[in-house]
Amino acid sequence: MTSSVYEIVELPSGEIVLKRSDSDNHNSEPLVTLKFSEESIAFLGDARFEVAKVMIEAGMDAANELAEQNSEEITQEESDIVHHLLH
Repeated sequence: MTSSVYEIVELPSGEIVLKRSDSDNHNSEPLVTLKFSEESIAFLGDARFEVAKVMIEAGMDAANELAEQNSEEITQEESDIVHHLLH
């Protein structure tokens, strides 16, 4: 994903979504959609939005870590190839 500004919004359906805030098309597909069960909504009450926010942030952090690991692995592989070609 490229650098963008994102927003977390609650839809009239009750779903909480992550979308690009700079999206010109308001009907564009959300990047992430969370839907809580009725039981979860009853348990969480008004805190469900905050819980959804933490869940989305944790997912984005994990995705960033995976991207960094993949980048490091590719850099190491390129280094190994160059080292191998020079010898």
